[in-house]
Amino acid sequence: MSSNLLPPVALTLKQFMRRQQVLLLYRKILQAIRQVPNEQDRKYLKNWAREEFKRNKSATEEDIIRMMITQGNLQLKELEKTLNLAKA
Repeated sequence: MSSNLLPPVALTLKQFMRRQQVLLLYRKILQAIRQVPNEQDRKYLKNWAREEFKRNKSATEEDIIRMMITQGNLQLKELEKTLNLAKA
């Protein structure tokens, strides 16, 4: 039995925190998408979000990751704003 419980490549604290930000953003986007009334639009948006996150999964440069998180948050706010307008 191996006494090393860490994965082969352990994340630094900064990488771990950034990963948590990305996961939180992904969850928030999926939660917002669940509020979309049209099922077809919901499916489209869910697939779009999933593909965007998969496509950028291998990004390692800190500045690029930060920029993508910022862009994702802006898109989330835009989606939430649109959903709130549709409810009004």
